[in-house]
Amino acid sequence: MERTENAGNPAGSDATRLYARLLADPGNPPAAPGPDWDEHRLAAATTELRTLGLLQPTAAEAGGHAAVSVDTAVRQLLLDTDAHVTDLVAALGRARDAVDRLHTDYLPIQHRDHTDAALELVRGADRIAALLEDAARGARTEALSLRPGQDLSGPALAGKLARERLALAHGATLRTIYPAAALRRPAVLAHVRELTAAGARIRTAHSLPLWLIVVDARLAILPAPGAGPGGDAPVAEAAVVVREPALVALVAELFEYFWSAARTPPELLAGSGRMTERHDLVLRLLAAGLTDAAIARKLEVSERTVRRLVAELTAGLGAESRFQAGVHAALLGWI
Repeated sequence: MERTENAGNPAGSDATRLYARLLADPGNPPAAPGPDWDEHRLAAATTELRTLGLLQPTAAEAGGHAAVSVDTAVRQLLLDTDAHVTDLVAALGRARDAVDRLHTDYLPIQHRDHTDAALELVRGADRIAALLEDAARGARTEALSLRPGQDLSGPALAGKLARERLALAHGATLRTIYPAAALRRPAVLAHVRELTAAGARIRTAHSLPLWLIVVDARLAILPAPGAGPGGDAPVAEAAVVVREPALVALVAELFEYFWSAARTPPELLAGSGRMTERHDLVLRLLAAGLTDAAIARKLEVSERTVRRLVAELTAGLGAESRFQAGVHAALLGWI
């Protein structure tokens, strides 16, 4: 009766049968142990035995194999593993030496060049993409951007999402402004929703004069003169990198100007849903013009509780002020 302990692994069962036959008849090359075996079945069993090191090529016959003992196979496996580990340790040592050289010999040159050059012109889509990648990897506090002329291609949106997730993973705050019209494109809307879910803050404006990026108040990236508006790949494939602190601060102020005038798009708020009945009541009372003190008396709670409810309501609507919360609520039809 045929053994069934390897019924869940037919190749393994075949391999053990083939191994047993080779041990019992070592003078013959691997052949089918039974009449029901086809070439495919024999090849699969032979491959498994080779993988386990239980077959070795024979010098007497081209393409022939002979069975070896399990002890021999185990010893060879351990020797191969030791050699592999030795190679990995050597590769790790070489990598550490290379990192030391990069930090000792080349990093000071990069810092010196960046310090000496307040402005740097970068040309070429590949160099600009590398620049954006470095900026995203280096972001630690915040990354700000205006995005007119958003590139709608799948690879561009995927690359941008990967870069911005890098910044978010490092704990940086991510704020981006898109043209309102861009979110009418399904690809961009889906992209923006992914960013929002990852923790980014997104607003829209009717129009944006240029694209820009600010990272950690230490670096700004602007289109080169004549580049025109663009997303991650400006029309002229040229960008200006700004490192002078005063100029970076000026670019950041320009972003803040547009941010204060932009709004959270209703498309991103629509999925937030209403809050509790008490939040709804506070919202209606605020819309009616009542003060915190008047709302507290109306609800028979403390003014501190009212302020907490208003803060929760404002955050839930993606707003930064009571007025903006009212605008967002009106857009959603809540009031």
